[in-house]
Amino acid sequence: MKYIVVLGDGMSDEPVEALNGKTPLEVAKIPTMDELAAKGEIGMVQNVPAGMSPGSEVANLSVMGYDPKEVFTGRSPLEALSVGVEMEPDDIIFRCNVVTLTEEEPYAEKTILDHSSGEIPTEEADALMEAIRQNFNDETFQFYTGTSYRHIMVWKHGRLAQLEPPHDHLTQVIGDYLPKEEVLRNFMEKSFDILNDHPVNRKRAAEGKRKANSLWYWGAGTKPSLYSFEGKTGLKGAMISAVDLLKGIAVGAEMKICQVEGATGSIDTNYEGKAQAAIDALLKDGCDFAYIHVEAPDEMGHQGELDHKILAIADLDCRIIAPIKKAMEEAGEDFRMLVLPDHPTPLRIRTHSPDPVPYVLYDSTAQRKTTKHYSEAEAMASGIFEPQGHKLLERFLKK
Repeated sequence: MKYIVVLGDGMSDEPVEALNGKTPLEVAKIPTMDELAAKGEIGMVQNVPAGMSPGSEVANLSVMGYDPKEVFTGRSPLEALSVGVEMEPDDIIFRCNVVTLTEEEPYAEKTILDHSSGEIPTEEADALMEAIRQNFNDETFQFYTGTSYRHIMVWKHGRLAQLEPPHDHLTQVIGDYLPKEEVLRNFMEKSFDILNDHPVNRKRAAEGKRKANSLWYWGAGTKPSLYSFEGKTGLKGAMISAVDLLKGIAVGAEMKICQVEGATGSIDTNYEGKAQAAIDALLKDGCDFAYIHVEAPDEMGHQGELDHKILAIADLDCRIIAPIKKAMEEAGEDFRMLVLPDHPTPLRIRTHSPDPVPYVLYDSTAQRKTTKHYSEAEAMASGIFEPQGHKLLERFLKK
C-alpha cells in the first residue's frame, strides 16, 4: 500500500459574492477530486488547535500526524532546518521577509504593499540578502538566504519577541505593527536605507516590478523538537514542496526531500515536475508515503486574486492529483490518497483562518459509490468531523 497526501495550501474559502455565494473550490473544475469524493470519504478536520496561530507551520504539522502542542517551537526554526542552519537551544530564529513598502518618511509612516515583493526570484533576493549580510552579519546576528522572499535571521542567545506576520497587514500603515524589540526595529529601518536604492531594486522599478525594499521579521522560535516520521509510522516518507517551511519539517522528520526544478511556491510552479517527483519516490525510490504540498492557492488568497485562486485549485486537480492517481493505477499499486488544505485563506480577509477544512480520503481497495462532490459545504453536510487534526493521519494510515 502506498500513501499519498496532496495538500492545497489555503485552498478552502468562504462563499464569495462574485461567485453567487459559492467558494472557489465549488466553482473550480476538479473532476479528479470529485471522483475521489464520490468513491471515498469526505469530512471536516480541525488542523489548528484552539489557542494556536493559524499558520501553515502549525496546520501542516497536524496533517503530518504531529501534535503541534507537543512539537511546535516556532515557524522560523523549521525553515532554518531546510537551509542547513545550525542552532543552539538558546538561539532565536526569525523569518525574515523582503517586503515592499511605500517610501514615506519616517519609517513608521510607510504602508506595506506586498509581503512577497512581487514574488521576487531567489537569485535577485540573494543579491539583496548579500547586501544585508555585509552590513549586519556579526557573531550575534547571521542572515541566510531562503527561497524567493522568505529568508532567515539567527540571533545567537537572543530574546523572543511578539511579531506580526506581514501578510496580515497588507495596505496598512506599519507603525502599529513594528517590533517593540528595539534591535529588530532598528534592523528593519536600516534595511530600507540599504535596499531601496540597491541595483536590483532600481532594475525592478524600471521594469515596473515591486521593489523588495525592507526586511520584515516574524515567526520567531527556538530549535525544533521534531522526531522521525519513519520511526513514528514505520513508513519511508518523501516531501515534495517549493517552500522552505515544508522542507524544514521534512528535515526534522528525517524524510526524503525531492528537489523539483521550477517549483516556485506560486501559480507558475512546475506542477508536472512535482507530480513526477512523487510518482518516482513511490514507484522507483522505495518510498511508502509522499506528501505533495502546493502553495499556489494560499498565495492567491493572500493577494486577493479570485480567478487565480480558482485556477490554482483546478491545476492542483488536473496536473497533480490526476497524473499521480493514473500512475498508481497503471502500476497496479494499491494506494490511499488524502486531499485537503491545511487552513482556509479566505479572499475576504486575505490571510489565514483557524476554521476547519474539508478533506477527502480515498482508498483504491475499498471504493464506495456516492454522488458526493468535494467542497466545503458537502464536507460539512457529511457530519464527519475530526477535531484533532493530527489524528486524521492515524486513520489514513490504519491498516
